[in-house]
Amino acid sequence: MTHRPVIAALLLSLGLSTASFAETFNADISVRQIANFKVGSEEKIFGAFEFLGGIEFESDNDLVGAISGFRFLDDRATFLAVADTGYWFKGKLERSADGMPKGMSSFQIASILDQHGNASREKWQFDAEGLAIKDGQAFVSFERNARIDGYPLDNVLTASVEANVPVQIPAYEFRRNGGLEALAVSPINSALKGAMVALSERSVDENGNLFAAIVDGPQAGVFTVKRNPPFNITDADFLPNGDLLLLERRFNIASGVGMRIRRISGSEIKKDAVLDGDVLLEAGAGYQIDNMEGLSITKDEKGHINVTLVSDDNHSFLQRNLLLEFRLVE
Repeated sequence: MTHRPVIAALLLSLGLSTASFAETFNADISVRQIANFKVGSEEKIFGAFEFLGGIEFESDNDLVGAISGFRFLDDRATFLAVADTGYWFKGKLERSADGMPKGMSSFQIASILDQHGNASREKWQFDAEGLAIKDGQAFVSFERNARIDGYPLDNVLTASVEANVPVQIPAYEFRRNGGLEALAVSPINSALKGAMVALSERSVDENGNLFAAIVDGPQAGVFTVKRNPPFNITDADFLPNGDLLLLERRFNIASGVGMRIRRISGSEIKKDAVLDGDVLLEAGAGYQIDNMEGLSITKDEKGHINVTLVSDDNHSFLQRNLLLEFRLVE
């Protein structure tokens, strides 16, 4: 039977309706446990991280997938995500007695709406890539129609845009399908004092450095990050001490898919800076990875810093939806 949200998506893609889709849909999620990060190995320590566990997940609802931004809420169970197909996902991560990921429940789907409460007839308008939570709002960065929109967190699945944050980076600097990719909110007690940072995927200056910006607060302005081809930034989040972790991925025919995590010193993030950092983790063929696009940093009840990664399957049968968890052990 065809799912109602699939019908809505088809109408949008065909440009046949401008009606509001302020409605949520439930999805059943099935999972497969991932016990080892490196295939065929019981090893647990990888670079600066300990692998805790993961899941591969799927659904008979065709809209599940294409996750590009992911954040846990305060309870480390409820999560919010955006897809580059223009949808919100919200659910709960189920954990085993020892805290390892074991399933997903209460999974909901809704169209991302504009300021008038409508889903766009042209889905490129809602090519959502980055997601950050700040002051009771969920902020989303959009890649092709570059902007940062804020939605009320308490009713985010049915809400219209209620705020817009200046991007700071000139619109003409964004490359096609390589624009705003990641959003992250700094800790309030850090040098940036709770400011939000945005980073581009493949938009570079004349020196080949990636455009980024502090988008709000008194220190707002543009800075750049060293690009290390063939890797491109896909997400970012701040550690409690104010340092910034960048999730990056690569893909080419010769070596396949790869991912890495790079650490940027928070004290160096400022207007006009050119930044680089150490690689804390890198993985490629032979590891349980895919097109890794989402990163969320949380602290568990024991005070451990955990990093959760999710993948974007591009709605392709050749790719997978993964959720992987690591503990920072530096």
